[in-house]
Formats: sequence, structure tokens, C-alpha cells
Amino acid sequence: MSKKIVVIIAIAISIVSCNKPAAEVKEVKTAYVDTSVLMKEYTATKDLDAKYKAKGEEKGRQLQAEIEKFKLEASNFQAQAQANGQAWAQQKGAELQRREQQLGQAQQALAQQLQQEGGVEMDSLVADVKKIIKAYGKEKGFAYIYGTGDSNASILYAEDKYDITKEIIKLLNDKYKTPAAKEEVKK
Repeated sequence: MSKKIVVIIAIAISIVSCNKPAAEVKEVKTAYVDTSVLMKEYTATKDLDAKYKAKGEEKGRQLQAEIEKFKLEASNFQAQAQANGQAWAQQKGAELQRREQQLGQAQQALAQQLQQEGGVEMDSLVADVKKIIKAYGKEKGFAYIYGTGDSNASILYAEDKYDITKEIIKLLNDKYKTPAAKEEVKK
């Protein structure tokens, strides 16, 4: 008897569950942004790159002049060493080595300074981009917006129809005003 009751209960449960309307399945709206394309196409990133390239060239000009002067002295050293004797050659050689080290250290310090300054500005830019994408996601009803790209492979595959990179780039570039445009607005 108990086997019949268990079978009857199982049949009753299956009939009841079949009669219940299926629970509504809510679609989870997702998309992704190719961050490597975003950073290449975002005008603010291009401006930041140009700013630090120009800053590096400007600060590097004086250093480059010193390097050229050093190279000239180093190339003349060989001829002068024979004329001025061994004691002079040793002293001048040691001086040239010190200057070469100092110039190398100055180049390295300049590169580090520019990288550090640029890194701080880039971090700020990335934080702003994340805020804008978050606001865009809320406004458009996305549950998730993923990031993918060369250095951030959080998505290994996605259909192209879920790629919103172009819309985000347009949104960012529309919100961003180039430094030249900002100056014109102030006038």
C-alpha cells in the first residue's frame, strides 16, 4: 500500500506542477565594451597621449643637447688622449664615464617622472570612463556590461550584437571637450 501512495503522490505533484503557469523568465540584458578599442578611439586618451609625448619632447630637448655634447666630447677623446698623455686620458675617461652615467640616470628619471604623471592622469580618466559606463548601463537597463580587450580578457567569446563599444566611444567623445575647445568656451 505504501508504494501506491508514493506513486499517487508523485503523479499528483507532477500534474499540479504541469498545471502551474511557467514562472516568468526575466531576460538579463548584457553587453560588452572592447576596452582596447575604446582607449584607442577615445579623444581624451589621444589628447593625454599627445600631451605627454609633447611634454617628453620638450623636457627631453635639453637633455638631448647634453647627450649630443657628450657624444662629441667622447668622439674627440681618442684623438686628444694621444696628444695629452696617459694621466690626462685616465682622468678624462673617468669624467666621461661619470657624465655618461649621469646622463643615463637623467634619462631614466625623466621617463619615470613622465610615466608617473601620465599614470595618475590615466587612472583618473579610466575612473571617469567607468562612471560614465555605469550611468549608461543604468539608463539603458543593462544588468551587466563587461569589458574585454588585449589586457583584460574577461570575455572569451560574445556575439557582435552585444558589442556596445561604438556607442560608448561616441558617448564619451560627445561628453569630452578637447582642451582647445575648452579654452574657446572660456573666452
